[in-house]
Amino acid sequence: MRLGLTGGIGSGKSTVARMLQDLGTALIDADAIARACTEPGGTGLAAIAQRFGPDALAPDGALDRERMRSRIFEQPELRQALESIVHPLVAEEIRRQAAAAVAPCIVFDIPLLVESPRWRIQLDRVVVVDCLPATQIARVQTRSGWAIETVEAAMRSQCSRERRLAAADAFIFNDGVSLDQLQRLVTQMARRFGL
Repeated sequence: MRLGLTGGIGSGKSTVARMLQDLGTALIDADAIARACTEPGGTGLAAIAQRFGPDALAPDGALDRERMRSRIFEQPELRQALESIVHPLVAEEIRRQAAAAVAPCIVFDIPLLVESPRWRIQLDRVVVVDCLPATQIARVQTRSGWAIETVEAAMRSQCSRERRLAAADAFIFNDGVSLDQLQRLVTQMARRFGL
């Protein structure tokens, strides 16, 4: 089974992904792959520096995420340029990891799954991790220390909560629940899908 997992920033998607992995699924994390492409020595850095200039890179040679985030929020068209470099590299690595997976279920943790029409046809099921927007903001501020305006801009750059939920075969409402309760919800959903 090929299970797509998505959710807005701060929804708890990565936590749910780890819980599914603990239940025996193979996990392919698109965010982790994208980070690897933009860390020192990453496969995307030369093209990023060529397109955005050397100041797109931090002193350690990695993508300067803070600077690029600011530039993209100020000039949204730059996001497409960055994605045109990173997304093909991520897609290639996802294909490689999927071909090597031996578990009966592969979970594809894809933040922009709904935004990218190519994903739906490759998946058997889509699970959305959902929470209230106020919870997203609070979690990201706590986790990353971002200003509320930065969190809201990140949320606006993703598809709407309604659109994500409309694309779901199942969803997990991760708001006001403990980690133990969340684990139970994840386990129930996994059983429903025969995992």
